[in-house]
Amino acid sequence: MSTFDLSNSDTDRRGARRGNTTITPQNAPNRRNTELAMLGFAVVLPMFAYANVGLAMDGSLPAGMLAYGLGMGTLALIAHLLMRRFAPYADPLLLPLATLLNGLGLVMIWRLDKAGKLLANNYPAAANQLMWSGLGIAFFIGVMVLLKDHRILQRYTYISMAVALVLLAAPAFFPARAGDFGAKIWIHIGSFSIQPGEFAKIILTVFFAGYLMVKRDALALASRRFMGLYLPRGRDLGPIIVVWLLSILILVFETDLGSSFLFFGLFVVMLYVATERTSWIVFGLVMSIGGAAVVASVESHVQTRINSWLDPMAAFADPPPPGTSEQIGQTLMAFGSGGVTGTGLGQGRSWLIQFAAKSDFILGSFGEELGLTGMMAVFLLYGLIVQRGLRTAVAARDPFGKLLAVGLSSAFALQVFVVAGGVTGLIPLTGMTMPFLAQGGSSVVANWALIAILLKISDSARRPAAEPEPAAAPASA
Repeated sequence: MSTFDLSNSDTDRRGARRGNTTITPQNAPNRRNTELAMLGFAVVLPMFAYANVGLAMDGSLPAGMLAYGLGMGTLALIAHLLMRRFAPYADPLLLPLATLLNGLGLVMIWRLDKAGKLLANNYPAAANQLMWSGLGIAFFIGVMVLLKDHRILQRYTYISMAVALVLLAAPAFFPARAGDFGAKIWIHIGSFSIQPGEFAKIILTVFFAGYLMVKRDALALASRRFMGLYLPRGRDLGPIIVVWLLSILILVFETDLGSSFLFFGLFVVMLYVATERTSWIVFGLVMSIGGAAVVASVESHVQTRINSWLDPMAAFADPPPPGTSEQIGQTLMAFGSGGVTGTGLGQGRSWLIQFAAKSDFILGSFGEELGLTGMMAVFLLYGLIVQRGLRTAVAARDPFGKLLAVGLSSAFALQVFVVAGGVTGLIPLTGMTMPFLAQGGSSVVANWALIAILLKISDSARRPAAEPEPAAAPASA
């Protein structure tokens, strides 16, 4: 049986699914006490970081430290209690990991607020981010309560596609503002703004999972073999061509490199998992590189980001060449300043990155003040979330749940990769937000919803199978 075997195994049970060690027998512990202990750690650690920043910058403990700790602890406890009621067998690590990342992000945003030397339009954002974090946990609770079974989402496969397309296209019809810096990925209504692409990644994953579950056999067929690869049939290339064109249109009309990479990469990964054909990966890479190269040659905003990636220090020349940005160079210097162990929380100068220090480049702040050691710890937390999501996919008992868990985990991993890769100079900058850490209400709310859906799939996968009914005794003669 393949690791991600999509065959329906609901009828293949003898007390528990064969070969699946994550499904516990009846009356086994459900690990909710483990989750509670880890949640305590996830709340206390950011409080220590909060105190560290206050002592480093002001020489005293922050005035709101107790209120912050009580607020985050109360929200986490409510989420945990509802988990005991509505998802008692779910993975015990996902909720603490998300809580810890969210808490560390709030502390760093508050630390940057206190620098007082940022651009005038970079308003104090910690209080606003705390409000959005509370709303994100409310969304998490709503999914826990209202989504009785993740398989219900399969009924809305094509409705999900329509909703996702509307969400992706909507920002193109709203005027961009100066603070958008070339990308049309927000919808502004008065002082309120929303980034619909963050929610579209979840809705598109539902569509991909439902579509590929039905079409995987046709997509797995090969017409010929070329250079060791099985080439898909021409008519089966239709779905990937459509998604490729969609990603190119997003890149052209909204100049959003990150979302284009995320949505197209997500579909290719799910295609590979559903069909186990390496040819889909090759086609995906060729088409994404080709499309990005064509768009970069005609879109100045994308070209600027590629130029800054190729030569991040060019912006410091005198005079600087046109079409360059100094933020990547500043971030690389912040990483260098942090070294292995960092300068210490509250003692760096990452506010020099200005407005982006709280959004795309918040990793630069972590890298300077926590050093390489702290950065590796942050990436380990992200890696654990992805690993637990993929473990959930392996354990899921239904093909839709497997594909949905793979898709959500892959979307999360791809977003972390494109943001971290852009900030560190590995790939061109994309402008997306780092999940849970960076300033951004849409991002934190959408990612809390993503974690909630993964937990519902995990609960279904880990729930003990029903005991088989005993055979009826034969009637006596």
